[in-house]
Amino acid sequence: MKLTVSEARRLSEQTLVAAGYTEDEADRITQHIMDTELRGLDYGGLARTLSVFERTTKPGYERAPIEVVHETPLSALVDGHNTIGYLVARYASDLCIEKASEHGMAVVGARDTWHTGMLSFFAEMAAERDLVSMIASNAAPNTAPFGGTEGRFGTNPICFGFPSSEAPVIWDIGTSNIMHGEAVLAERLGVPLPDGVAYDAAGNPTTDPTSALAGAFTAWGGHKGSGLAIAVQLLGTMCNVAPIPEGMFGYGCLFVMMRCDLLMPAEAYKANVAHYASEVRKTRPVAGGTPVRMPYDRSRVDRHNRIEADEIEISDEVHEKLLRIVRTNDLRPT
Repeated sequence: MKLTVSEARRLSEQTLVAAGYTEDEADRITQHIMDTELRGLDYGGLARTLSVFERTTKPGYERAPIEVVHETPLSALVDGHNTIGYLVARYASDLCIEKASEHGMAVVGARDTWHTGMLSFFAEMAAERDLVSMIASNAAPNTAPFGGTEGRFGTNPICFGFPSSEAPVIWDIGTSNIMHGEAVLAERLGVPLPDGVAYDAAGNPTTDPTSALAGAFTAWGGHKGSGLAIAVQLLGTMCNVAPIPEGMFGYGCLFVMMRCDLLMPAEAYKANVAHYASEVRKTRPVAGGTPVRMPYDRSRVDRHNRIEADEIEISDEVHEKLLRIVRTNDLRPT
């Protein structure tokens, strides 16, 4: 199903209002979801809006207002009280940006949250304020360490962002071979997973998304990626959360930011970043290969192109379910 950008945004916002979020909360969540959709990561786009609705309206789900429970001039701990990470991490990120901008550097943790989304969303905001950032989020144990078949850490995204005199340099990865949202979307659409990305509950390799969601994903990058995932899990634990969160709740997300002018003029540093990115892109490609790119290049171009075309495409199934939610709640779908 093809939608204009404004149609897609409105559909997400109205679905979230139907889930019990305020219009302001729905707007902030949708800003993040739409950025993910525009950059071509459909499992984190409107399909995620549907997952958020299902999770938030499940019987027994409760949340309380976000609050700062510990603070110094250079740090803070934000308790999400089981509020979705799109809101909690945004609150923590905004706080970290303000502290780092004023004092030169800052560390802010967010705890008791879930679904923090695409960490590069926050790194891009920090880069716009001339801040270098490192962001790490742990998650439920749905990914197996290298050599194992049982989950011991999450899909554990880690992100680094660098301001530049041109486009910021941002590297944002998950430390599993497939993200949880990809498996959820595959299950929703009834399509298999790629080979080698998951085990079932008995430890057998599987391409069935339902079996994978009951089992464990494989770690990205072999033993090196597994080690990085363990480091991210422990960074998230700095936010006063359990080392292994139970279920899809209780995540920790750590923000570390610093001004790029701490050791040299900001403009000189940003010029160096831009120059280095240019040199990487000039690298001679392998025979028959495509030009070398910097991280974030593809998704930034895709976002621009979709905005220019004013068109995104989502699965018919996801669109129909979102539309049904909106109509059932007597809200305007467009």
